[in-house]
Amino acid sequence: MTLKILNVIPTGTMWRMFPFGSLSTLRCRHFHVSPFRYSAWSDGVIRVRFAPSPTGQLHLGGLRTALYNFLFARSHNGTFILRIEDTDQARLVPGTVESLIQMLEWTGICIDEGPNRGGSFGPYIQSERLSLYTEQIKTLLESGAAYPCFCTTRRLDLLRRETLARGEVPRYDNRCRHLTRSDAQAKIESGVPHTIRFKLESYTEPWLDLVFGPVTCDIASVEGDPILMKSDGFPTYHFANVIDDHFMNITHVLRGVEWQISTTKHLLLYKAFGWDPPAFGHFPLLTNKDGRKFSKRQNDVHVEHYKNLGYFPEAVLNLVTNIGAGFTVQETAGMDIHQLIAHFDLSKLNTHSAQVHFDRLDSFNQLHLIRQINDETKLPQLINQVRCMMHQRVEQPDNLSDERIRNILTMSSNRLSMLSDVCREEFEFAWRQPTPQFSITDDVSDILQQVTTAVSAINVQRYNRDTLSAAVGTVIQSSGYSYGRCMKVLRQAVSGLKSGPAVLDMMLMLGQEATVDRLQQALATLSLDTVDHTSLR
Repeated sequence: MTLKILNVIPTGTMWRMFPFGSLSTLRCRHFHVSPFRYSAWSDGVIRVRFAPSPTGQLHLGGLRTALYNFLFARSHNGTFILRIEDTDQARLVPGTVESLIQMLEWTGICIDEGPNRGGSFGPYIQSERLSLYTEQIKTLLESGAAYPCFCTTRRLDLLRRETLARGEVPRYDNRCRHLTRSDAQAKIESGVPHTIRFKLESYTEPWLDLVFGPVTCDIASVEGDPILMKSDGFPTYHFANVIDDHFMNITHVLRGVEWQISTTKHLLLYKAFGWDPPAFGHFPLLTNKDGRKFSKRQNDVHVEHYKNLGYFPEAVLNLVTNIGAGFTVQETAGMDIHQLIAHFDLSKLNTHSAQVHFDRLDSFNQLHLIRQINDETKLPQLINQVRCMMHQRVEQPDNLSDERIRNILTMSSNRLSMLSDVCREEFEFAWRQPTPQFSITDDVSDILQQVTTAVSAINVQRYNRDTLSAAVGTVIQSSGYSYGRCMKVLRQAVSGLKSGPAVLDMMLMLGQEATVDRLQQALATLSLDTVDHTSLR
C-alpha cells in the first residue's frame, strides 16, 4: 500500500487540496512544481508532529498548530506525535514539558507518541538524540554538502555591524566555505572551536505549500550558509528538525507561516541527504483584533491562563478554530473535539492573517456550559464544582443540596457565561438567607400572607412554573394589587435584592419548601418591624 499525496490544483489565485486520490500525484496548472519528490511511506499511514520548544507556556498559536495537526491526523486515521525540540539549552524553562503535556491533554488533544507515551521512533526529546545528529552530520561533511566554520563570535558580530551600517540585511559571508579540507582538518586537530555549516544552493523553482500553493524563495540569495551543528555539539533547529522528521517517518509538516521562508532550506537538506521530504503546509499568522501580531509574552494568550479562569477547554478550542476556517462549516462555535475532527478540512484553510476574537470567548463558553448542564451524565460534575466553589467563597451557605444547585444551573443557563457566574450577586439569594427591606405598608403584609397560603397549597409533586404562576396570578387578580407591586414585595421577601432573575424563577430555583419558609420569615420580620415602629410612637 502506498501513501497517496493530496492532489492540489489552483482555483483562481488560491490552491486547494482534495481528498486522497491517485497514487502520489501532484498536479498543477500554470506552474512548474518543484522536482522534490514527496515521501510515500510504504505503510500508507499519515504521521504528523507538534514540536514545541520548552521555553514557556503553551500559547494560542502553539495550540492552533497542535490542534490542526491532531485534527488532520485523526480525520485521516493517522498518528499525532509530540516531539520536544530542546536544542537551545540556554532558553529552557524547567517544568515546561510537563505543563505542555497537561495543557494538550486538558484540551482533548491525545498524544499517540511522545515523551509521556513512548513509541517506536523515540527518544522524543531532541537532547536525547545527539548521537543521531552527530552520525548524520558526518554524511554531509563527507559529501561536501557541509563544512566546518571557525569564525569567532567576535568576527560574526563585526560582520553584522558592517552590513547594518551599509543598510544591508546581515548575512554570513561564507568565508570558511572556501577552506581546503586539509586546512580545516589542521584547525580541528589543533583544537580550534568550530561549528558545521550547510552549503546553500541557489534554487528558484516553486515548491508546493498545501495551504498557500506554489511558493518561491531563493534562500541562498538572502542568507549565508546556515549553522547545522553548534560548537557545543548541539544541532540547530533546522538540522535537527529535518533529521527527526525523516527518522520519525513524518509525512506532513503543518506549522505556522513564520517557518515558510525556511522550507526551501529544509528541502535542500533533504536533497543533500537523498531523502524524500514530507509535504509542507503553513498556517496563516494569528493577530489581535487590530491586526497586529500578538506577543507570546502576553499572559492572556497562554492556554493555562484560560484554564485557571475556569473556561471549558472546548471554548478555548473554538477560539482558535473560528479564526481562519479549515472546516466544512462556517462556524465551529459549540463544537467539541469529536465534531471538530469530523468537520476538519485543511483545504478550507484561509491564507490571510487570522484575527483572534477574544470577545467571543464568553459566548463560546456559554454554549458548552449549556450543553453540559443539559447532559445528565455531566451535570453531576458541574453540581459538585459549584458546591466546592460555594464552600470556598460563601461562609456557611444556606443550602447546597443537589436539587438547589441543579435548579440554579438549569434555570439560569442563559444568564451564565462561566460556571463561576453562579457566585455573582444576582444569585446570592440562593446561598444566603436574605434580609428584606420593606416599607411598612398594609399591602406588604397582605401580599405576603396570601402568596404564602397559595404557594403552600400547591401539591409538592406539581410545583412547577405553571402551577406557581397560576397561584400567584390568582392572588394578584383577587387582591386587586398590581403585578409590579406584588413582584417587588416577593422579590424582597425571597432574595432581599432589587434585581436579578425573574421572581418566579427565583421561587422555582429555591423550591417550594424554601420559598414558603422565606415568605414566612419575611412576615415574621415585618411583624417585628411593625411592633418596633409602634413602640416608638
